[in-house]
Amino acid sequence: MPSRLYDCLDPEGRTEGLARAVDAVRAGQCIVLPTDTVYGIGADAFNNDAVAKLLATKRRGPDMPVPVLVGSWSTIRGLVREFTDTARTLVEAFWPGGLSIVVPEAPSLPWNLGDTRGTVLLRMPNQPLAIELLREVGPMAVSSANISGNEPPTSAIGAKQQFGDAISVYLDGGDAEAGQPSTIIDISGPEPMILREGAIPTERLADVLNLDPEQLRRL
Repeated sequence: MPSRLYDCLDPEGRTEGLARAVDAVRAGQCIVLPTDTVYGIGADAFNNDAVAKLLATKRRGPDMPVPVLVGSWSTIRGLVREFTDTARTLVEAFWPGGLSIVVPEAPSLPWNLGDTRGTVLLRMPNQPLAIELLREVGPMAVSSANISGNEPPTSAIGAKQQFGDAISVYLDGGDAEAGQPSTIIDISGPEPMILREGAIPTERLADVLNLDPEQLRRL
């Protein structure tokens, strides 16, 4: 199927694009969607063949597990082993937004996101189009829409220049606002730890968690 880019800033294009994206995700295909940080390549998180296709399209191995985007606060409860006070604090302070949270995954989940070692990286994007799609199809495995080693794109055109016809549906929601990847915080261990500094400053996280910023930067 030839690829198509849908202008989702236009109401008609948005309606058609969302419908085609929903169909594609449910059929086990990968799509490109806007988020508030950079554009992402996404697939049904529970379709292991689709996630494998996502990794192959990015030319990335399973040693770098794929994050999962959710469309609401409540979705996280079914994906984690325990919804801790720390997780609740971070979700209420920064979701939707540019914070990805590494948590112990619920042991019964039938997904294969890569070498996760019993954890999953979750985020709720602050992007209305992405949230509408996620609420329709459920949690999606989403990684930045770039070939590994290339710059993550901040536009649908930038993603299409990298993936071409390997992706059939591109949702164009305008330029990504933050223009940088999310901050990643790992709360799966005894103490919270920043794995990647990004859209949310470490100082803001430390303030919300009542910690010294250097306590979070222990890597």
